[in-house]
Amino acid sequence: MHRKGQFPTSLFRTIFLVAIAALMIAAVAIPAFTQNSVPPTAVQAAKMPQYASRLAHPAKRLLPPESSALRRAKARRGPLDPSDIYDNGPIDGNTDAWTINYGFIVSDTFTVANDQTSITGMSFGAWLFSGDTLTSVEISITSGDNGGTSYFDQTVSFTQGSCTINEYGYNICTETGTFNGPTLNAGTYWVNLQNASVPSGDPVYWDENSGVGCQGQGCPSLASENSAGSIPSEAFTILGNATTTTTTTSTSGDPCPSPQQGFRDLHDFAPGSNPSGLTVGPAGKLYGTLADAGSQDAGLLYSLAQMAGQWFVNSLYNFVGGSSGSSPNSVIVGPGGVLYGSAAGGIQECSRYGGTYCGLIYEAKPGPAACATAACGLEQTTLYEFTGFSDAWDGTVSAIDSAGNLYGISIWGGTHGNGALFELSPSQGGWTETIVHSFTGGADGGLPSSLLMGHDGNLYGTAWNGGIYGSGVVFQFVPSASGWTENLIYSFTGGTDGWYPDHLIQDGLGNLYVTAVCNSFGYGECEVGGNYDVGVIGGLSRSGEGWEFAQIHVAWSDECNGSYYTQYQGLALGRAGRLYATEEGGIFYFCSGVYDVDADRLIVYGPPGFANLSSDANGNLYGTMAVCSLPYGNNAMVWQISP
Repeated sequence: MHRKGQFPTSLFRTIFLVAIAALMIAAVAIPAFTQNSVPPTAVQAAKMPQYASRLAHPAKRLLPPESSALRRAKARRGPLDPSDIYDNGPIDGNTDAWTINYGFIVSDTFTVANDQTSITGMSFGAWLFSGDTLTSVEISITSGDNGGTSYFDQTVSFTQGSCTINEYGYNICTETGTFNGPTLNAGTYWVNLQNASVPSGDPVYWDENSGVGCQGQGCPSLASENSAGSIPSEAFTILGNATTTTTTTSTSGDPCPSPQQGFRDLHDFAPGSNPSGLTVGPAGKLYGTLADAGSQDAGLLYSLAQMAGQWFVNSLYNFVGGSSGSSPNSVIVGPGGVLYGSAAGGIQECSRYGGTYCGLIYEAKPGPAACATAACGLEQTTLYEFTGFSDAWDGTVSAIDSAGNLYGISIWGGTHGNGALFELSPSQGGWTETIVHSFTGGADGGLPSSLLMGHDGNLYGTAWNGGIYGSGVVFQFVPSASGWTENLIYSFTGGTDGWYPDHLIQDGLGNLYVTAVCNSFGYGECEVGGNYDVGVIGGLSRSGEGWEFAQIHVAWSDECNGSYYTQYQGLALGRAGRLYATEEGGIFYFCSGVYDVDADRLIVYGPPGFANLSSDANGNLYGTMAVCSLPYGNNAMVWQISP
């Protein structure tokens, strides 16, 4: 690839054309590719010595990080434009590109959602030498990778749209061609490009992108080079007119994430089952709950385990309501694989209007009798029922220490009605509850939203409001012989650090990561300014005797839907401490995804629903969606991402 400080463009062009001419002369006596009567694709040619030097393939991934403008361009995603049948994403411009002339064919799939769809054009991202203008490209639409049934084959004239010059001197342009194309029924097709023409005869390249920003079903495209691991997809849009209703849309009207690199649907549950977040246990087994499922429709505790590359679900316990609980929340895993969790129900009412009970904490573990199969259930025991408003009613359990004590939070409970931190300790006569702290909503914080057990044995958590500025806090509780002592690690100001802190995780070095919300409705402005809610990710590290806060990332126009109101829904650490977050947003809240914070890019994109996030020891990410299953459907889904 021509890079700054290397060959001048004119010299590179001369050397390239001389090499091509020599190879074309030599190729006359070379037999055609034995498995195809048409010119080979780029990958096929790459495997053939006689074609190897004809590719003129720009070097791959040797560039500096993308500019913020490019990231914003890549993030412009959402519903298809009225004239778009399929959009595989915007121009990347700095990653890679493949030749579409000198007899080589480059192919990608596109998906048509509606029967009787008229194809009327195509646009794509092209790499050109400075001063060149693309005049025409031969386009064919087929049922297979450059083969099968042919629906269209024609040389199409192209007009040039917006262009930018990358730092290697290539002119990166949007090229659009219109034509009277075929009428297609719903399905997946291949579009093949070859014999691109420019007046100078220079090479023309089809821009590679990551598939991020792909719109519609079937995203991203399945490029013919995928089998060689070279090209995930290219930047292109198929234009046309859909005249009938789709034959493949979701029955619920909620489209699900299209197939994307590294994303996998592990299991689907029935619609309306309302899954919680997942907990990763020993040997990578996953544990979760469904709030509205099971034999009594009162909730289900389940596990997912992998065997021989396949995932199998096992029902562990069916909740029956009353004193055994209903509508269970997420669980934690204790010693010996014992599961602990919270559920609605109990016998004590905690609603002034009746019908809502105070909730309970339970454990689920194998029964005393040996189990002869791999699909055995668990026995559930209620450990504690909350007693009233001043108790930690409707509390959830989220941490366990080495002595087997459980810790959790209640958002609305406690003496002051601003939340409580509680401890459950095993004893000879059962379990004993202790209210560690009742939040006041003042300087100590109010409405606790998260809790974790730190590597140092201290408890760390967040509260939505309170603190010095009334915008929420990160707190620490340190144990001693006389009880627990609260320390305020950080009080949010409501400025560039945000307010309403929510999710909290800790890395192996003891650093904390927290999500918050930033806006300018009386709470200050984000660093980019504006009057819209956007998510903030902050980091807290020890500094002397205290803690220091640093803003790590602000969700803005370079993220979900390239619009406002994007907020973070979960945090997790992947392989080598890499930080990931789930986000949801857009002006109408119609998009969500999983964000690689360190790489500053969305790795999986879909409709609303990406919320909770967990990770295993191998760096795989897991979560659930309440209304989604692949390829399209309204079932609940358990998913995995292998970044």
